[in-house]
Amino acid sequence: MEKTKRQKNNRWLPLLAALLLATSSSAQRIDNLVELKRESDNPLFHHLAPAPRTPAFECEGYWVWGSSVVRGDDGRYHMYVSRFPKSLPFHPGWMVASEIVHAVSDSLMGPYRFSDVALPARGAEYWDGRSTHNPRILRHGGKYYLIYMGSTHPFADPTYEQLTLDSPWCTVGRSNKRVGLAVADSPYGPWRRSDKPILETRPGTFYSYLASNPSPVLQEDGSVLMIFKGRHYTSPTGDYSAMSLGVAYAPSIEGPYTVLNDGKPIFEVNGQGEAEDPFLWKDAEGYHVIFKDHVARFTGEKGGGVMAHSKDGIHWTVDKDAKAYSRTVEWEDGTVALQGQLERPFIYFDEQGRPQCIFFATMDGPGEFENGTRSWNMVIPIR
Repeated sequence: MEKTKRQKNNRWLPLLAALLLATSSSAQRIDNLVELKRESDNPLFHHLAPAPRTPAFECEGYWVWGSSVVRGDDGRYHMYVSRFPKSLPFHPGWMVASEIVHAVSDSLMGPYRFSDVALPARGAEYWDGRSTHNPRILRHGGKYYLIYMGSTHPFADPTYEQLTLDSPWCTVGRSNKRVGLAVADSPYGPWRRSDKPILETRPGTFYSYLASNPSPVLQEDGSVLMIFKGRHYTSPTGDYSAMSLGVAYAPSIEGPYTVLNDGKPIFEVNGQGEAEDPFLWKDAEGYHVIFKDHVARFTGEKGGGVMAHSKDGIHWTVDKDAKAYSRTVEWEDGTVALQGQLERPFIYFDEQGRPQCIFFATMDGPGEFENGTRSWNMVIPIR
């Protein structure tokens, strides 16, 4: 009997050794983050400070995702952020039940407290009637402008079990994603929403299936350059492509918006590479963007951040040290941890155009949306 036990135990030794080696290797990669940041030549990654543990925004009973922040005349900071009920799975719950809410803080770093629902559901007959998501806030000429993704569907609200990636809710909600605009005189609203999207899909283009994830930059003359995500139909039965990023221009925030580059994408699977969640900004040197490295093509890290630069917003060069951020986060309490997800980056710039911090949507768990139990908005100071 004792010999049999030893034999059984010995059979586990190779597996145990492999597990310990994998754990040690993972720990070394995580612990190496501080050194990687210190040695980085990337103008963002090198300057990321440890992050506060306190969430910038979290909402009990809701999944929380991407945010955008502006300072108001009241001297307070106003965050516009997506939330949707935890009675639905995270993915694709956002696609059919998200709303953009408004939260306020006296401090840029937060925490932000819920104030009001900025863009609630307003009925299936509206193009954005069942979901508002991915907010970007701009302030210009005494007004506040929310550019966002909206979608609709004609069905009754689904249950947790009914809402799957193959369900009618997801199929219709995904294909109805468009980019829209809401305007208000105050950060507290009321918001006047457009009856039509400011960026529609267009047959025969890389965004014939959907247009989403807008990231606009307001330029000196009041015009707007905006990067957005598109997918196109690949078959008459409704199959669709991988993600691409394109760029649009408008002479003013309210439009009209025209897709540049002869209607072709600036990042795509067969070109620069698949990219998602862009954040665009402009300074004296030109345009800059950070985005999610969806398949680890640029940084070697799936879900890590990539930085690229452009003089005209159309032709882009990836930074020589591409990694702009990592899913592994250094915290103020001295710990380092890998986040399940780290998406929707938003850099806040002060009145002089200096970057102060970067907000992210984040999630616990080992990765992949179905494994998360909690999501929140976090912030990382920029040194």
